[in-house]
Order: sequence, then structure tokens, then C-alpha cells
Amino acid sequence: MKDAIRAVQEALERHDYIAEPAIATAVYLARELRKPLLVEGDAGVGKTEIGKVLARMLDTELIRLQCYQGLDVNTALYEWNYQRQILHLRIVERDGRDPAEVEAAIFGRDYLLERPLLRAITRREGPPVLLVDEVDRADDGFEAFLLELLSDFQVTIPELGPIRAAHIPYVVLTSNRSREIGDALRRRCLYLYIEHPSLEKEVHIIKRRVPGVSQRLADQVARFVQALRARRLSKVPGVAETLDWGQALVRLHRDHLDLEAVQATLGCLLKDRDDLSALAATETAALVAAAQGTETAAL
Repeated sequence: MKDAIRAVQEALERHDYIAEPAIATAVYLARELRKPLLVEGDAGVGKTEIGKVLARMLDTELIRLQCYQGLDVNTALYEWNYQRQILHLRIVERDGRDPAEVEAAIFGRDYLLERPLLRAITRREGPPVLLVDEVDRADDGFEAFLLELLSDFQVTIPELGPIRAAHIPYVVLTSNRSREIGDALRRRCLYLYIEHPSLEKEVHIIKRRVPGVSQRLADQVARFVQALRARRLSKVPGVAETLDWGQALVRLHRDHLDLEAVQATLGCLLKDRDDLSALAATETAALVAAAQGTETAAL
């Protein structure tokens, strides 16, 4: 078992995702048990990336459904290609064909526009990875529909009847906890909560994902961000912001932090006006000084 988890951990790292054993175990079990994996955590901790890297590991298609308030079943599942249907009707109406025959023709699979959920269960080339991103943004009605779909991997289209999954997809759902996910959906999923990374892990991520970054700069960037997260902020910077900042500093030809560069690039980390205003110059200087302290050992 440990060898299998270690193999998944190494595969994730080969695809530039640094994962501790808990994450590797969750990915392994989701793959082996073919159960949906619900991943929660603050924005920017790497939830969405799990679905992306799983698709790369399995060398299969990633099908992503971005959830939002007001998302309806038609947008997520299927729509009819009304323009093609109308065009077909205009062509055949001159031929005097039987209306029932025409209706059967225009409500066939050729006129169906597959949206992400339907595409995920009709793909015939093998199981895809279905990433349902920020499921907490959708409403309770859509969550109930999603629950039914994930239970049977079957949908019913009134004009066509039931459609079963050709291959059961690998499913990853993410949530920022903007609202509580229902117990029924949780029970059908494996669960993973991702914390912000430790200092050592964040340094490792920076070194892996920011080309040209020096060990010194990676250390100092990680220390600064870790200290920043300890403050009371409206929007705490995640790993995504850390990487953006690291890349910006490398582009500015910095190999260490200095107050001028930090003040000029804070917008890479803090995405809220009040957070930027609340960080006084003296506090920024203190954070820079702390980040310039003893560096971590090379990983």
C-alpha cells in the first residue's frame, strides 16, 4: 500500500504537483475506487490543479464544468442545436414529409450539443476526468441534480430516453466553502481538505514551478507569504499568488527581496484594496526584514 501511495506521490510531482501523503492517498483511492473526490480548502491552495494533474497522469481528456450562481441543467448537460433544427425544417417543409418523421429526425443525436456533464458520460475513447469546479457556487437544485447523475452516471433526455455512461469518469469536485455542501453529496464522495502549504513545501513548489528562481529568492518569498497569511486579510494569498509573485520578481531580475521591489509588486499577492491599504510601509518593511532572516536548508 505504501509503495502505491509513494508511486502516486512521485507521479504527481513529475507533473509539477507537490503533494504530501494525504493528498496522494486521496487521489489513489479516488482512482482505484472510482468514487468522486470532493476537495475543499481556501482559494489558491491547489484544489483545481488536482483534477488537471490527474488527467495528465491518466493521459485522458479533462472535462471541466465551472459552476456559478444560476447554473442550470441545460448549460451543464445538453442543449438542442436550434439553428440546425430550424434550417433542417425549412429544407424539408417543401418536400411534404410526414411531420412525425421530421420531428424524429431533428431530435436525434446529430442535433444535440453536449455540455460538460453529458460529454463526460458519452466519451467512448475511455474514461475522462470530470472536474466540477467550485460546486459551492451552484444552488441547491443543481446540487440535487448532480447527486443523481453521480449516483448512476445516467441521464434521461426526454426526446432520446436514458443515456448511460460509456465509461464511468473520474470525478473531482472542488469547493471554497462559500456555502455548505449537502450531506447527501458528501456521503457519495471521498473527502480531502487542503491547507495552505508549510514553509518547506512552499519553497519546494516555488523552486519547481518558477523557472530561474534562486534558492535565496524562493526562501524569502515563501517566508514573506507565510508571514502575510498570519495577518487578518480579506483575501489570503494562496499558492497561485505566491507563484505569480515569484515569476514577477524573476522577470524584474531580483534574486532576493528588497523593500522597493516588494512595494511595487504587492498587487501580485494582495487582490483587495483594503488589504493593500491596511499594510503600512513600516509593516511591509518588517515583513521584508523577517523574510531576509536565516534561510531554510536547500530541499
